[in-house]
Amino acid sequence: MLKRQSLTRPAPRATALAAAGALLFLSACAHNPPKVYGAPGTAPAANVPWIPPPQAVASPSVLSAAPAGLPAEIAARASSLTLADIVDVALRQSPLTAQAWAQARSAAAAYGSEKSQYYPELDASASFGKAQGSIANGNIAYFQQSYGYGADLTWLLFDFGGRKAAVEEKRQALLAADWSHNSAIQSVILGVEQAYYDYVNAKALLDAAQASFKDASSNLEAAEARHSVGVATIADVLQARTAKSQAQLMVDVYTGQIATTRGALATAMGLPANTPYDVALPQGEPPSTAVSEAVERYLDEAQRRRPDLAAARSRAMQAQARVRSIRSHAYPSLSATGTAGRTYYDNRDIYGNTYNIGVQVRVPLFTGFKNRYDLLQAKADMDAANASLKSQEQMVALQVWSSYYNLKTASQRLDTSKDLMESATKSYEVALARYKEGVGTILDLLQAQSALENARAQSVEARSDWFTSAAQLAYDTGSLSLDDPNLKNAVPTVVPKETTP
Repeated sequence: MLKRQSLTRPAPRATALAAAGALLFLSACAHNPPKVYGAPGTAPAANVPWIPPPQAVASPSVLSAAPAGLPAEIAARASSLTLADIVDVALRQSPLTAQAWAQARSAAAAYGSEKSQYYPELDASASFGKAQGSIANGNIAYFQQSYGYGADLTWLLFDFGGRKAAVEEKRQALLAADWSHNSAIQSVILGVEQAYYDYVNAKALLDAAQASFKDASSNLEAAEARHSVGVATIADVLQARTAKSQAQLMVDVYTGQIATTRGALATAMGLPANTPYDVALPQGEPPSTAVSEAVERYLDEAQRRRPDLAAARSRAMQAQARVRSIRSHAYPSLSATGTAGRTYYDNRDIYGNTYNIGVQVRVPLFTGFKNRYDLLQAKADMDAANASLKSQEQMVALQVWSSYYNLKTASQRLDTSKDLMESATKSYEVALARYKEGVGTILDLLQAQSALENARAQSVEARSDWFTSAAQLAYDTGSLSLDDPNLKNAVPTVVPKETTP
């Protein structure tokens, strides 16, 4: 009997052992770390790279579209793009502006969602049920079937300013997102302008290097002519030839620099680096009266117009509204409620109507100290936002101060480079004439050529520095925008405007 019983019903101890064995088997099947798409979730060691499974490698086309080219209306003049064209393309295709705009639209939707608290909430409901049972020890059985529909209404009437503060919090978040979008636009414009002037500067330096190469060629011809008639040594020819090779080397250097800066400008526009295009060089001289205003005027302008500073203010006001919203959670709230419905029993001839209208007062008594800690957190966040705003205001003042004096220095350097260029040109012409006449030395000629070459480079860099400094000051004061008419002439506006955003 015992043996037969063991075949038909396991003993309790045997059952426990079997269950324990099954648990051990299942735990042995567990992977640490768990697998992802059939592959280990992490690398086997700290010094071994993780090998992803094929399913984890997403196709680039899934994540982002292929880089777009120049718009059709701009591609027609791709060989001579203006700065306004370049900024237009960059703003259309920049992921920074696209991201900021999407975040602003998300904040706008959140603001609209929060405003729904001012409206009543209405829900519709439907029900169907069957009930069967018996009473009197099973002597009486019953069966009932019912179905019905109804509506519930809830409307918050008063909550000590909590609803208003919550809406204000979302409103300030929306304003901060909009200001951040404007700031992203200005950042893209500044980045494009800097890349544009780097490219223009490289082209101007190449022109200067080619002019220096032409001068070096003339010097070599003069040295060879004097050597051929016996009034100069071979050392003069070799020195002139060395200077020509050095000038050629600078031409090669600036030719490569043009290619790299051109690719950087294409990238700033959101285009592939090998996109075929070229730019139109800026025309006219930089205005010498660009920084005639006092620095205090620019500081005031920055306080009114900087979008990133306005965003910081909105975030500080958002944090203040958050404190008011959390504080209201500790106070009672008053809501109106109402329901209406009809229930049918077994058939449509038997039904009952139900409705009620009431007022509900909710008084929070104890929430496990949740409201207290939420309020402490909100106040700490408000202090952090206020400190961040103060830091931002100080940083903006420093940026305006620095860019203002950088532009003044660039203006002075521009005037000085003009005088340097004029004197170096005349000095070289005199040295070349003296050498051809046999009264000057090759060292004097090469020294004058080197000074002229340096003056050309200084003039080009001074002009480029002025444009980039002007763009930086316009950005720091918050006045850099597509509405600037000087943008079409590649001369950024730095004079504050009277209008406010």
